[in-house]
This record gives sequence, structure tokens and C-alpha cells, in this order.
Amino acid sequence: MSMQTREGHEGTGPGAITPDGCAVELYERLSVGDEPEVIAAAAPEGARILELGSGVGRVTHPLIERGFEVTAVDESAEMLERVRGARTVRGSIEELDLRERFDVVLLASFLVHTGNVELRRQLLDACLRHVADGGFVLIQREGEDYHTNVPRERVDPNGFTIRIASVEPVEDGVNSIRAEYVFPDVTWTQTFRARPLTEEQFEEALGEAGLKVDRYLTEDRTWVKAVPVQRC
Repeated sequence: MSMQTREGHEGTGPGAITPDGCAVELYERLSVGDEPEVIAAAAPEGARILELGSGVGRVTHPLIERGFEVTAVDESAEMLERVRGARTVRGSIEELDLRERFDVVLLASFLVHTGNVELRRQLLDACLRHVADGGFVLIQREGEDYHTNVPRERVDPNGFTIRIASVEPVEDGVNSIRAEYVFPDVTWTQTFRARPLTEEQFEEALGEAGLKVDRYLTEDRTWVKAVPVQRC
């Protein structure tokens, strides 16, 4: 399976770089945030979870430790080599068709904000295609000021700095974002394209894909539980 760099995406730094500009060695160093807690609070005990865009397993591994059965999907073989304890599937999310359904389908990492509208539709179609009757989709969306509160940075407790250095418009409704990850011994960068979505635009995109918001799971409304509108 060959991988081509996605338009407007690039990464710098040592090690393998994925088509969307993610550095594999960087993601091995990044700590997980509150994602496992949010997911575990929403998912039924022991649920079968389809994780779309798992990377090296930062979220996968804590979910497995909590007793969930996880199928981890990523287009990067180098990312999936780091995943332990889960069934792994190498492939693009938009083309995925496992011909099975899951209690929970997970679309995290702000993937719903891809700058490509057609790709966004395909990502959401993949979510709908794989969610079981009575199941739901968990989606992580950007914070309200993600594209405007720039530059900004935070120092991770592990001693490195994550910085959103710039946000530049490149086409109608799409921005080019440059992120920097500064460690004492090395720096990685990632440049990618993202489309900010108001809550109304986000819900409209879900509706076009046959999904609807069941509820927002966090106070900042960045985590969303979505359910199918209907089954055909």
C-alpha cells in the first residue's frame, strides 16, 4: 500500500512521517490526555470499539487496559507497529469497509475538521457504515478559539512545549496550521489544513452523513456523541 503526502500537509523531524505530516517517533513521546476517560465514561462496559486513525496507540492502550475490545485502524504501517493488544487494520479511513459493525466508532484527533469537504463526508460515511444498531459515534471537534487564539503554546508536564505557531488562510474556509513540538533534544513540526466549523456547521455536516448529535459530552463541547438518523 503506497502512501502519498496529502495536499497541504507536511512534517519535519527525525523518523517516519505519515501522509498527513505526523511524525511517528513524536507520537511515541506524546502523552495521552483525557480522551480515554471521556470515551470510557460514554461507552458500555466491554464495548467493541472501532478506532479510526489510531496512530501509535496513545488512546488505544488505555482503552484496552479499561477492558474494551479495540480494532485500531491507521494508514501508516509504522504507526500500527507500535500498537499492542488490539486488532490492527492498515488502510485509509475513507475507504474502510470491514463488513462488520461496532458498539462505538471513534473519530478523534479533529479529523472531522479536514479541509477537504468530500473527504469529511467520506470519513463520516465510514463511521455510519461501521456503527451497530443501538451503537454510537464519538467525535472530537476543535475548540471554539482553535483558529483564532494564535500563537499559543503549553508546556507538557513531561517537559516539552507544544506550540500552534501560525494559522494562515489558504482557500475559502480552510486554514493552514503549523504546529511545533519542541523537546530538549529534538523538534518536530507539522503543517496541515483544517476547516473551522461552527456548532451549526458541524451539526449540518453530521446530518448530511446521516448522523445527529445525541449530546455533547464535555463542558467545552469538543467531544460529541452522535447517533444514526436512520438505517436504510
